[in-house]
Amino acid sequence: MNKLAVIAIGGNSLIRDEKKRTIRDQYESVCETTKHFIDIIRNGYDIIVTHGNGPQVGFILRRSELAYKTEGLHPLPLVTCGAGTQGAIGYQIQQALGNEFAKQGINKKAVTVVTQCLVDKNDAAFQNPTKPIGSFYKKDEYEKYMTENPDWIMVEDAGRGYRRVVPSPKPTDIVEKEIIKELVRSGHCVIAAGGGGLPVIRNEEGFLEGIDAVIDKDFASSLLAREVKADLLIISTGVPNVCLNFGKPEQKDLKHVRIEELKKYVSEGHFAPGSMLPKIVAIIEFIESGGERAIITNPESLSIAIEGKAGTHIVK
Repeated sequence: MNKLAVIAIGGNSLIRDEKKRTIRDQYESVCETTKHFIDIIRNGYDIIVTHGNGPQVGFILRRSELAYKTEGLHPLPLVTCGAGTQGAIGYQIQQALGNEFAKQGINKKAVTVVTQCLVDKNDAAFQNPTKPIGSFYKKDEYEKYMTENPDWIMVEDAGRGYRRVVPSPKPTDIVEKEIIKELVRSGHCVIAAGGGGLPVIRNEEGFLEGIDAVIDKDFASSLLAREVKADLLIISTGVPNVCLNFGKPEQKDLKHVRIEELKKYVSEGHFAPGSMLPKIVAIIEFIESGGERAIITNPESLSIAIEGKAGTHIVK
């Protein structure tokens, strides 16, 4: 029986630079990344792929704002934008993987599961929204949007204008986890929990209800990996490995590290809260809950990282 790996790729990694942001450009990046998944499969793993969606949600929100401003069309809720990116990015990964399987004679199918993640409606994040989304607004636009959307929270951002912020609660459950498990058991490659999953709460009647928030993709990936009892969690990011004193003359690459050592580095403040820290915390939670090991590396190093020749490898 194969081992199981959850591979998390960032939404930013699918957009190589500001001049290459079209759907075609993104698909080319997806194809380049998914080629490396084949080596992971050939090393004896079934895989579940998760992905970020930050830039892509921003694009959809901007289109919604322009359509509202010019044509009076209704704005899209954030949770609906997230669902759209799960389908659109999932479709690209699904197609790229399917084509790669066909080229290499691998008897697998790829399938995308639009995934809801349960969050606690009493999570402290709902009292302190911090995650910026969408465009910057001028003063008059800010006043207009706040009048028409009294439940929004907008903050002034370093002189660049006003920007909406939303809560970023931690996920507590993957609603579709049993479906995902069944698909993996059937030999399929599953794309799930895109963009951190669609945040849902249980309302007063006990039914699921979408809520405008952003779940960190790495926390959702870690939770999913724990729920499906994955052996390996891979988090793909913009650097080949984790570093201490990143960007400083005394920068040190981490190759192999144990959890206790990693927790020490966290306490010493080595990892930036908005970038590497969530990945590190997500991996600590995964390993301490029974995961065998984790890898952090960039997309182009995935093939050699699975063989231990690149990346940062974390074990208990």
